[in-house]
Amino acid sequence: MAEKRTLSSEEISKIVSGLNPIDHAQMELLAKMPPGKRIYPSLHASAMIRAGLRTAFKRKFPNLSLAEINMKILDYLTFMDSKYGHA
Repeated sequence: MAEKRTLSSEEISKIVSGLNPIDHAQMELLAKMPPGKRIYPSLHASAMIRAGLRTAFKRKFPNLSLAEINMKILDYLTFMDSKYGHA
Protein backbone atom coordinates (compact mmCIF):
# COMPACT_ATOMS: atom_id res chain seq x y z
CA MET A 1 0.00 0.00 0.00
CA ALA A 2 1.28 3.48 -0.87
CA GLU A 3 2.32 5.85 1.87
CA LYS A 4 -0.08 8.61 2.79
CA ARG A 5 0.82 12.13 1.76
CA THR A 6 -0.73 15.55 2.16
CA LEU A 7 -2.71 16.78 -0.85
CA SER A 8 -2.02 20.17 -2.35
CA SER A 9 -4.74 22.81 -2.69
CA GLU A 10 -4.87 22.16 -6.44
CA GLU A 11 -5.34 18.41 -5.93
CA ILE A 12 -8.13 19.00 -3.41
CA SER A 13 -9.82 21.46 -5.80
CA LYS A 14 -9.76 18.86 -8.58
CA ILE A 15 -11.36 16.27 -6.29
CA VAL A 16 -14.21 18.50 -5.06
CA SER A 17 -14.85 20.34 -8.34
CA GLY A 18 -17.34 17.68 -9.49
CA LEU A 19 -19.31 17.56 -6.24
CA ASN A 20 -22.66 19.26 -5.93
CA PRO A 21 -22.70 22.32 -3.68
CA ILE A 22 -24.48 22.11 -0.33
CA ASP A 23 -28.11 23.19 -0.48
CA HIS A 24 -28.20 25.36 2.62
CA ALA A 25 -31.95 26.01 2.35
CA GLN A 26 -32.63 22.25 2.27
CA MET A 27 -30.31 21.66 5.23
CA GLU A 28 -32.11 24.38 7.18
CA LEU A 29 -35.52 22.88 6.40
CA LEU A 30 -34.35 19.42 7.49
CA ALA A 31 -32.88 20.84 10.72
CA LYS A 32 -36.25 22.38 11.60
CA MET A 33 -38.15 19.12 11.09
CA PRO A 34 -38.79 16.77 14.01
CA PRO A 35 -36.34 13.84 13.97
CA GLY A 36 -39.06 11.35 13.05
CA LYS A 37 -39.95 13.28 9.90
CA ARG A 38 -36.40 13.88 8.64
CA ILE A 39 -36.45 10.49 6.97
CA TYR A 40 -39.43 11.37 4.73
CA PRO A 41 -37.37 12.99 1.93
CA SER A 42 -35.17 9.88 1.75
CA LEU A 43 -38.21 7.61 1.69
CA HIS A 44 -39.75 9.65 -1.12
CA ALA A 45 -36.50 9.55 -3.12
CA SER A 46 -36.27 5.79 -2.59
CA ALA A 47 -39.86 5.33 -3.78
CA MET A 48 -39.12 7.38 -6.91
CA ILE A 49 -36.05 5.24 -7.67
CA ARG A 50 -38.07 2.05 -7.28
CA ALA A 51 -40.82 3.45 -9.51
CA GLY A 52 -38.24 4.29 -12.18
CA LEU A 53 -36.74 0.81 -11.96
CA ARG A 54 -40.21 -0.73 -12.11
CA THR A 55 -40.98 1.23 -15.30
CA ALA A 56 -37.66 0.22 -16.87
CA PHE A 57 -38.14 -3.45 -15.99
CA LYS A 58 -41.74 -3.43 -17.28
CA ARG A 59 -40.47 -2.15 -20.64
CA LYS A 60 -37.61 -4.66 -20.73
CA PHE A 61 -39.72 -7.61 -19.54
CA PRO A 62 -43.32 -6.89 -20.64
CA ASN A 63 -44.50 -10.47 -19.97
CA LEU A 64 -43.58 -10.50 -16.27
CA SER A 65 -46.16 -9.98 -13.53
CA LEU A 66 -45.87 -7.13 -11.03
CA ALA A 67 -44.64 -9.58 -8.39
CA GLU A 68 -41.92 -10.84 -10.75
CA ILE A 69 -40.91 -7.27 -11.60
CA ASN A 70 -40.68 -6.46 -7.89
CA MET A 71 -38.45 -9.49 -7.37
CA LYS A 72 -36.18 -8.27 -10.20
CA ILE A 73 -35.98 -4.87 -8.47
CA LEU A 74 -35.08 -6.55 -5.19
CA ASP A 75 -32.43 -8.63 -6.95
CA TYR A 76 -31.00 -5.52 -8.63
CA LEU A 77 -30.90 -3.49 -5.42
CA THR A 78 -29.31 -6.39 -3.54
CA PHE A 79 -26.66 -6.67 -6.26
CA MET A 80 -25.96 -2.92 -6.13
CA ASP A 81 -25.67 -3.04 -2.34
CA SER A 82 -23.22 -5.94 -2.42
CA LYS A 83 -21.15 -4.40 -5.20
CA TYR A 84 -21.09 -0.75 -4.10
CA GLY A 85 -22.16 -0.84 -0.45
CA HIS A 86 -25.39 1.02 -1.15
CA ALA A 87 -28.50 0.59 -3.21
